[in-house]
Amino acid sequence: MNTREFIEIEEKYGAHNYHPLDVVIDRAEGVWVYDVDGKKYLDCLAAYSAVNQGHCHPAIIKALKDQADKVTLTSRAFRNSQLPMLYKELSEMTGYPKVLPMNSGAEAVETAIKAARKWGYKIKGVDENKAEIIVCTNNFAGRTVTIVGFSTEEQYKDGFGPFSPGFKIVEYGNAQDLESAITPNTVAFMVEPIQGEGGVVVPPEGYLKKAFEICEKNNVLFIADEIQSGLGRSGKLFAFDYEGIKPHAVTIGKALSGGAYPVSAFLSNEEVMSVFNPGDHGSTFGGNPLGASVARAALKVLVDENLIEKSFELGNYFREKLKAVGSPHVKEIRGKGLFIGVELHQSAGGARRFCEALKDRGILCKETHDNVIRFAPPLVIKKEEIDWAMESIHEVLLMDVKVEA
Repeated sequence: MNTREFIEIEEKYGAHNYHPLDVVIDRAEGVWVYDVDGKKYLDCLAAYSAVNQGHCHPAIIKALKDQADKVTLTSRAFRNSQLPMLYKELSEMTGYPKVLPMNSGAEAVETAIKAARKWGYKIKGVDENKAEIIVCTNNFAGRTVTIVGFSTEEQYKDGFGPFSPGFKIVEYGNAQDLESAITPNTVAFMVEPIQGEGGVVVPPEGYLKKAFEICEKNNVLFIADEIQSGLGRSGKLFAFDYEGIKPHAVTIGKALSGGAYPVSAFLSNEEVMSVFNPGDHGSTFGGNPLGASVARAALKVLVDENLIEKSFELGNYFREKLKAVGSPHVKEIRGKGLFIGVELHQSAGGARRFCEALKDRGILCKETHDNVIRFAPPLVIKKEEIDWAMESIHEVLLMDVKVEA
């Protein structure tokens, strides 16, 4: 079967809740993917940063296969030999003493919401059912009904109400707005250190540090959503590391499994995690031995191959190359590490057509918020591969630009 035949079947039987580029990927390795017609592409999306370690990394796939031959699922009704080691290794790597495993990023965020609310009632002393959580404009934290309810993107909410109460929205990057929104009922401030789906938006320097200080002063939990920006994507273990802070809690996912299996986690301190008692919260698959084994391997790859440091160095290199193009279509180039957003002027006609043109030249990336091209390749990318890609990126970013004779 060819590309067109697969697309026709998908369109006929599948829900139309995505608008993918018309490439049908059949296999992948490292930074490269291959479609059903045999064409080769450089992946510059990395499954929205889930494949930081590269597609089908041999060490991660070996862990997956080895564990699959032994035991895949026990449920949390029993213990397994992989989960304790994941706890230990994740805690030692991140500095957070307590870990609660889940499967998807959205589940990690839902866990954070539950933890913050219960902490507010049991420890801070907020009156029952009065807890407030502050979030930011342009946020993206998942697709559950609770989460889309505090989005500022109207499409995410259209037709899905009524929504959970208890959330306030403040301007992203504005610490004063955060401070003015805090009340005695505020239990947490939940923020993306870099907004991914929002367009790879980096807040003003010092914002996260100031926001953390405000939270500390008001006995409010600072919860960092590092599901997309964490685990090396930003050029640091966590994007908040750039400002030298230690949030009270962190949500992680995506690259936690290197793209081989859905694994996420909520990380926090002893006090916050102490609010959970047996039966309060859980998941049949959360903490399963297969996922734990894969996550352990994925974390080891990040460290052993110095992927966090490589992300920092090559991210700077990639951004400088993009800036050197000098396209009049480009409004701004921003990001940290290999987490890069190229925002286009409205007059450019939208980012989609640029992504389609890059696809035709063997480079896969995806538009976000209509006018932003996101470049986020696997962290195993080499400098020579960036140079190869830049030839086509340069050509595409300058398309339709009239050159004076």
